[in-house]
Amino acid sequence: MSLIESALEKLRRGAEAESQVRAPVLRSTSAAAAPVVNVPAVAPASTEKPASRIVLDLRALRSAGYLPEEELERRFADHYRQLKRPLVEKALAGTPEMRLILISSALPGDGKSFTSINLALSMARERDISVLLVDADGPRAHTSEVLGLRGAPGLLDALADETLDVESLIHGTDVRGLDILPAGRFKENSTELLASARMSQLATRLAAKNPKRLVLFDSAPLLVSSEARVLLRIPGQVVLVVRAGVTPRQAILDAIGHVDRSKLQGLVLNQTPFKQAGGYYEYARYGAPGDDDPGTA
Repeated sequence: MSLIESALEKLRRGAEAESQVRAPVLRSTSAAAAPVVNVPAVAPASTEKPASRIVLDLRALRSAGYLPEEELERRFADHYRQLKRPLVEKALAGTPEMRLILISSALPGDGKSFTSINLALSMARERDISVLLVDADGPRAHTSEVLGLRGAPGLLDALADETLDVESLIHGTDVRGLDILPAGRFKENSTELLASARMSQLATRLAAKNPKRLVLFDSAPLLVSSEARVLLRIPGQVVLVVRAGVTPRQAILDAIGHVDRSKLQGLVLNQTPFKQAGGYYEYARYGAPGDDDPGTA
């Protein structure tokens, strides 16, 4: 049985005991890929000076389901430490493109935005790096919405207007070492913008600005969005989020088929059970612009 098949089999078995809380776990998809693991957390100093700064309302994020309950926070922090370690090590030891990391999923509702936010918070705790979380999900812009930045100029605006300096659109946060680039205002030609040479140039510029900056892209689901698929050529590392016991096996295999295996670092098995009574983290369906359903996609 291959490692991918093994991970999928564990995924299938993960849909047990509904009284168990779910935590994310990264499953390696190849012998050379990062070891399998789990994730949230907080902060380092960046040399960047964003033009604006926002305060993250952690209570609101937790209430909306984007952070674990307080009593589970330490356990989740350990999971995310395991998840981030191989990603950070490869980012700092490799070429600049290895500092570009894309988080996606096969389908809506797998928890990619939950994973992106918590992974960014965990990475920001590192003392020697800073993290830029980029909302690259133009149609849904979940991350921008939950952070209070929906409609703020961002990535799509910088792609559409070559006179805009993308660095000027970045928002600092009160979490040391964590900055945010919103999705920007939705454009009908968002796929073409993300597929353009300018997108490659902007990604290169974001990584080159600070050699200690990791750029984390929260993209749309691969099987329902052409935007996500054109972005796959940009990063040096790709992580796929899978909802344990829910995401169909064929959907996982189809999503993996879109990714360059040299870039794929593993599968985050989201909502895998661990032994503690509790509830579940639920995620809303993927929607069109203007769909205000709460949750992550």
